[in-house]
Parts: sequence; structure tokens; C-alpha cells
Amino acid sequence: MARFNGLGLAGLAITLALVGCSKDGTPELMNLRSSTSGPDEFGILPPKPLAMPEDVAVLPEPTPGGTNLTDQNPRADAIVALGGTPGALDGALPASDAALINHAARYGVASDIRAIMAAEDLDWRQRNNGRVLERLFNVNVYFDAYRKMALDQQAELEKWRQAGVGTPSAPPRLAGE
Repeated sequence: MARFNGLGLAGLAITLALVGCSKDGTPELMNLRSSTSGPDEFGILPPKPLAMPEDVAVLPEPTPGGTNLTDQNPRADAIVALGGTPGALDGALPASDAALINHAARYGVASDIRAIMAAEDLDWRQRNNGRVLERLFNVNVYFDAYRKMALDQQAELEKWRQAGVGTPSAPPRLAGE
């Protein structure tokens, strides 16, 4: 019986050690899993309605496997909805944004900032990846890992209001506040 308990404990320790290691070393703090094998209903974009053009000669040449006029383009639609120009997706900066870009870059710009931030975030996630049992049972540790970086919205709102800064998009104060 004592031999079985020793083997059982050794097996449990090995199992926990293996489960504690992630597949590729990248921590998964959210630990979200789908319980179904079907399609993701939120990943399906219905096409735009078909319309007959005034002149059929102006239709673009078909591109097999490419895009067509009825394909949705959520990024371009969001840019237009927020007051931007659809051409902003090509990566070129519009001339109207030159002053804003110059002001934002006045202290210098790191050309590899995305790589730097990705490496720093990976390091942070690895150091805050939860305990072995949390990883074993896929416990969501995302909010605990980033709690120190979270902004208290109500405290910030009150700070700006106390400073006399207008906050038109914030809800008004309730009576008695």
C-alpha cells in the first residue's frame, strides 16, 4: 500500500509538472475554450447586398480567391464611421494628420516599439501566469495579472472634474453627489 501511495504521488507530481508547462511557452491568461466543434457564429460576416451597376463595363475584373464588391470590410467601415477616410487602410498617412503626427513624435519615435511592447508583455504574462493548479484547471488569471495596470474610471473622472476639465461624454453627476 505504501508503494502504491509513493507511485501515485510521483505520478501526480509528474502530471502537475507537465500540465504547468504550456504548449509553446506562451502563457494563456484568459484560458477561454469553446465547448463546441461547430463554426464560430461571430466569425461569419454576411455579404453586402447585390446591386446592379449603372454600367456593367465599370465592374472590376474577377479575382478568383480574392475580394469582390459584396465582401464586408469591417476595418474600412469602422474608419469611415469614425470620420476617417477609407484610404487610411493602405498605411499612408493623410496630409490632414501631419500636425498630429508631428506633435505625437516630438520626443522621438522608436521604430520597433511594437516588438518591444510585445516582448515586455510576454515577459509580464510569463511572470504572472498563475499557479500550477490554476493552469491545470484553466482558471482565468488575466484580470489578476493586469490588476495593477487597470485604471479606476470613476476616480479618474472625479480627478478631472475636480480640476475643472469638461467631461461631456461622461454621465452627469447624480443628485447628492
